[in-house]
Amino acid sequence: MWHKQTIQMIETLEMRVTPEVAYVPLRLQAAISTRLQIDVNHICHVKIVRRSIDARQRQVMVNLSLKIWVDENPSEVDCAPVCPVYPDVSDGRQAVVVGAGPAGLFAALRLIELGMRPVVLERGKSVEERGKDMARIARENVVDPDSNYCFGEGGAGAYSDGKLYTRSKKRGSVEEVLRTLVCHGASEDILVDAHPHIGTDRLPKVISALRHTILKSGGEVRFSTRVDDLVMEGDNVKGVVTSDGSIISGPVILATGHSARDIYEMLHRRGVAIEPKGIAVGVRLEHPQQLIDRIQYHNPGGRGKYLPAAEYSMLTRVEGRGVYSFCMCPGGVIIPAATGTGQLVVNGMSPASRGGKWANSGMVVEVLPEDLGEYSDAGPLMVMRFQEDVERSFYDDAEGSQNAPAQRMRDFVDGKPSASLPATSYAPGIHSARIDKLLPPFIAGRLQKGFADFGRKSRGFLTNEAVLIGAETRTSSPVRIPRDPENLCHVALSGLYPCGEGAGYAGGIVSAAIDGRRCAEALAAACR
Repeated sequence: MWHKQTIQMIETLEMRVTPEVAYVPLRLQAAISTRLQIDVNHICHVKIVRRSIDARQRQVMVNLSLKIWVDENPSEVDCAPVCPVYPDVSDGRQAVVVGAGPAGLFAALRLIELGMRPVVLERGKSVEERGKDMARIARENVVDPDSNYCFGEGGAGAYSDGKLYTRSKKRGSVEEVLRTLVCHGASEDILVDAHPHIGTDRLPKVISALRHTILKSGGEVRFSTRVDDLVMEGDNVKGVVTSDGSIISGPVILATGHSARDIYEMLHRRGVAIEPKGIAVGVRLEHPQQLIDRIQYHNPGGRGKYLPAAEYSMLTRVEGRGVYSFCMCPGGVIIPAATGTGQLVVNGMSPASRGGKWANSGMVVEVLPEDLGEYSDAGPLMVMRFQEDVERSFYDDAEGSQNAPAQRMRDFVDGKPSASLPATSYAPGIHSARIDKLLPPFIAGRLQKGFADFGRKSRGFLTNEAVLIGAETRTSSPVRIPRDPENLCHVALSGLYPCGEGAGYAGGIVSAAIDGRRCAEALAAACR
């Protein structure tokens, strides 16, 4: 029975509904009117605050947190996120930010908010230009060591789906990062979805907008500017030296990403304290997306009309080490991610629609420094040397291309060659190889047992319809640059702020952005 009269009010509701209700506005409004026992015409606006899919049972449900305006309209503040205000810092004190990935860009933006003038130095090209170099990798097998899937404006995350999910407990900081991305062109859905992503096709425009904010505020962004050394006076870092010999002065936020091996070499040569850090190594695993949809949504018909492409997350332990999925890309493609010659490295990405035919994820095994005794002579670079050797073992010198070794999933577990290979999203192409032999035995054996475990837990997942493509090695930095937990400065040097994923303090776009903001705040506090 409908209330004949209502008063102006805002209701907050938690609802659990079917996908066809969650994703069709008129049906959702009807469900809300039933729940509130009011005429649907009194509902002026519905705002989804949080949305998550629960596919644990055969009937897939969607959990919603809602804000409903009854007999009143929301204000502008209610409808749009409040965007940061960036002052003109043309005359502000200068700070150097090395790297224009999420850590570097968000460090630069936070410096501007705090009145400092950032000079961002990026070894690669702008996000618009680097796309051409990435196309050449697949088309011509040419890898530009300074402009590729890992190096260039936006960092590695710019072309790996734009995933924004993080386990960070700093919820306020997470929301600040997401709001900043929305204010620079990302969809407001990232403020709502439990596992938000921007999409590889949309993220470059957001990155470009972040750069324009830095420039408009008086900051500086220099592309094709590789940093080769630090300017040091005793235990103080006073700036950097670029590849053309220029000196850029100021305290330094070092946000170079997980693949800047030349930076790790330079720091080691300089005697700057660094330490080896565990990584994860394995392969990219590619299934038909329809198969993953059927498995995850418990439906022979797949995801149907309303649900998004299904994701999965796999985790087990084998012989004391984690075996798990990493960077899962629904409806995505596998990409060549080498940063130099003689390397075969793969990664994954997907567009905003996640509408492709394949699903892929990294399937990796935890590797700790203590697993690599034969590399101990390399000191703090031991894990990096191991990483390099794995990448070389997958690269075919005779072929001289990014055509990648591949093996069907069941064949890999059974330890036998694949007589044929399925179609793949990997543009440079694949060739049949014994990945169970190319991977180090302590990784291959654990991965085989992990796949068998995943197959028992998720019926249909272990199948020869799926293919392994290798190698997946760039899961995180192989080095940690130690810093003081209080002021975030290097443990032995003032003026140097190791930052983000490349320094061993983040694991994705949002956590890197949060760390960039924290380092900017620490630097600004030290300069007061």
